[in-house]
Amino acid sequence: MTDLDPIQWLSAFAALAEDNAELLTELDAAIGDADHGSNIHRGTAAVVAALTETAPGGPAETLKQAGMVLIRTIGGASGPLYGTFFLRFAAAVDSDSLDAATFAKAFRAGVDGIVARGKPETGDKTMYDALAPAVQAFDERLGEGADFAESLDAALRAAEAGRDATILMPARKGRASYLGERSVGHQDPGATSATLLVRAAREVLR
Repeated sequence: MTDLDPIQWLSAFAALAEDNAELLTELDAAIGDADHGSNIHRGTAAVVAALTETAPGGPAETLKQAGMVLIRTIGGASGPLYGTFFLRFAAAVDSDSLDAATFAKAFRAGVDGIVARGKPETGDKTMYDALAPAVQAFDERLGEGADFAESLDAALRAAEAGRDATILMPARKGRASYLGERSVGHQDPGATSATLLVRAAREVLR
């Protein structure tokens, strides 16, 4: 497979969100509101339901619809952030298929959208700590001549490393930041769900 099917990607993300809902909730219980797992599960399930009910025309329309559903159905900060990611991603898709080059451009646009909305920086202990290295690794591998799947492999490894690095970080954003140094030692739930997003793309492209 040389192109990524956006509906399969969103469906895979929803399946991973369901499988990992308990883990995400446990992680969030330590440093947040204990609702990240249920929120991500509910939002991604609503996306799949919406796409099943009304099949959109192409990748851009599909991902735009996903972004709007996530904003409506996910509570807290995660809804606007994930919603913005997909809306910006969709706006950067200018073809009828998600090939590697289009994905690279749109992936970066989505992450830039998260920055514009949430103002995260590397080391803040947020989803950005997984997504920023993932998009960088994807671009680097693609630029070296790797194919789509190989570039996603690199992106996933980078996301996982970024996720794991949040364990030793004190939180500087969101509710977890209220804990200060007490947030050290806990893996960030947002970085964890963001890694699932990258994993879903890689699984679909296998």
